[in-house]
Amino acid sequence: MSTVERPGPTARVEVVEHVGDEGRRREDRVVAEEPLELRLAWPGTPAHRSWVTMRSPGHDFELAAGWVLHEGLTGRHGVSSVAYCTDEDLTPQQEFNVVTVTLAAAPARAPGTRHAGHTTGSSACGVCGKDSIEEALAVFRGTPYAGPALEPDVVRSLPDLLRLHQRTFESTGGAHAAGLVDGSGSMLVVREDVGRHNAVDKVTGARLLAGLDPGAAALVVSGRAGFELVQKAVAAGVGALVAVGAPTSLSVSLATQSGLALYGFTGRSRTVRYA
Repeated sequence: MSTVERPGPTARVEVVEHVGDEGRRREDRVVAEEPLELRLAWPGTPAHRSWVTMRSPGHDFELAAGWVLHEGLTGRHGVSSVAYCTDEDLTPQQEFNVVTVTLAAAPARAPGTRHAGHTTGSSACGVCGKDSIEEALAVFRGTPYAGPALEPDVVRSLPDLLRLHQRTFESTGGAHAAGLVDGSGSMLVVREDVGRHNAVDKVTGARLLAGLDPGAAALVVSGRAGFELVQKAVAAGVGALVAVGAPTSLSVSLATQSGLALYGFTGRSRTVRYA
């Protein structure tokens, strides 16, 4: 049994703070960032590496389960198990950085068709080799949300509501957040991560591993609304994506084609609907 402490979402560091002409040493907290290797297995196929991302440790199983659904590899009930890898060749420091997802059946498509070879992701999101928006729509659409739409005043309240749950950001100033909201504007689940796309994966994964529908009235995110976040929202089946920052042309196009309500520049006094 390993005696290595499981890494957490933050880390202590020694800093020198300069204010005016004076400098002082003190302890500070920074958001943790470590690699996570995701391996896939299914009946008749042993575990093999499919993805590596830089993430904040914590809720790793949720991140893995959410990523598998967002990538269109399996449906809502297609994950049999998620576990840390126990390979003997892993060092104690590595054993919490490798996760194996076992699928109930072969994936809906061959892993890697969206990306050339094994994918390595950074903690910043990007399109990462998608051939076309049509390909993403054809493969990664979840069951569309059929509940009530949120009123504009509720939409404007969501960033402040999300901020109340951002404990890692409160202590480090360096974490993104994503939250799933029901039709009444109540927060169902919030997750934080150094990567905005990882935070969304964790939210969806939390719902999947709890046996709950990953779709709801809205997904609210602490940053901009890039294409990959819209794609994940469409795959999860949420009704709206609410961002505090700007969307991109491709994200607006995907949201429009998918029937996803897309809001940007959202704050307590203003929001802009793009789709």
